[in-house]
Amino acid sequence: MMQTDFQPDEAVTAAALYLVSPRERTGRATIPDLRTRFGITTMQAVEAMRLANRLKGGGADADAS
Repeated sequence: MMQTDFQPDEAVTAAALYLVSPRERTGRATIPDLRTRFGITTMQAVEAMRLANRLKGGGADADAS
């Protein structure tokens, strides 16, 4: 089982905040877009998407970030 980083680095946090912010659609796939835009790895992009989903949901995990 993969361990989730409960203290994401700044680039992952910035990418997650980008995902939850209002923005125009680029027409690009999310993972490659995040990798290019924030200079992060595929795994970090996935982590950013997970964090963004927690932030959007407003769940208990959102406060831990």
